[in-house]
Amino acid sequence: MPSLNGSEPEFADIRRAADRLDGLAVRTPLLESPLLNERLGGRLLVKAEPLQRTGSFKFRGAYNCLQAMLETDPPKAVIAYSSGNHAQGVAAAAGLAGVAATIVMPSDAPALKRANTAAYGARVVLYDRANEDREAIAEALRRETGATLIRPYDDPNIIAGQGTVGLEIAQQCREAGIRPDAVLVPCGGGGLVSGTALALHGEWPDLPIHAVEPDGFDDTRRSLIEGIRVRNAAMTGSICDALLSPMPGELTFAINARELAGGIAVSDDDVRGAMRAAVENFKLTIEPGGAVAVAAVLSGHLDCRGRTVVVVASGGNVDLAAFAAELAPATP
Repeated sequence: MPSLNGSEPEFADIRRAADRLDGLAVRTPLLESPLLNERLGGRLLVKAEPLQRTGSFKFRGAYNCLQAMLETDPPKAVIAYSSGNHAQGVAAAAGLAGVAATIVMPSDAPALKRANTAAYGARVVLYDRANEDREAIAEALRRETGATLIRPYDDPNIIAGQGTVGLEIAQQCREAGIRPDAVLVPCGGGGLVSGTALALHGEWPDLPIHAVEPDGFDDTRRSLIEGIRVRNAAMTGSICDALLSPMPGELTFAINARELAGGIAVSDDDVRGAMRAAVENFKLTIEPGGAVAVAAVLSGHLDCRGRTVVVVASGGNVDLAAFAAELAPATP
């Protein structure tokens, strides 16, 4: 099957990604809590990607992208840059394919993400998120090693792979006789929300879909308002390490500008509350960046009363000590 070569993926490409992932990716459940629904006055369904292979949705896109390469122009090695979840996805996909992988990761990435990336067999190269350019470092290593770059979000095969989240949501809702009123998706560079939107709009063209980001790192929300891609002012300053991309991707924003109903920004305190609620109500451990869509509903940014809302919990790769610290009561 030929590469998409930078063009936007189509619904058929998401179907093809699902075929590639069949038997490897987990069909993660839609979780529901009657007690929480009663409190919200509506119905909240949580797509539990912390239960995915490598602990996040990123395995979907990484594996689909690498398999597409292997079908056309097999790489001798691959390289990626990531704060941790794409890193693990690429490392695991490369390991399954028997391809060497190098991952450029920020030195402040959670220790669990760094350790797991290495455990999957990848070489890890650390950099300073605040003062160094990860893309420049990856490009230098690519030239040095001859490896092929797997981008974290701005690639049509990555987007198609992430779109299998939306494909599964549509299938699971149909099976349960549910027609959602809104869907909320965490957003960093935009690969997950763009792919999910393409998949869901193949089923329900008028379904409102929202990107959710941390306060101060809401570049997609602001870009949707401005009509052009805008950059975040900083690269540190939120507990949501997985979502601290500098700006929306060129390809992802082109899709999101057309497909999304808008964006929502949530505070770190909103996120902490969502992480706590996920453990209490769903027995699910969600990392900060993975919890933003849950936080948008629980904090009232999107009203769930009388409605059925689906949110994606995108990952659960968080150090246990850091998780406990975030959930500990604030010191008076």
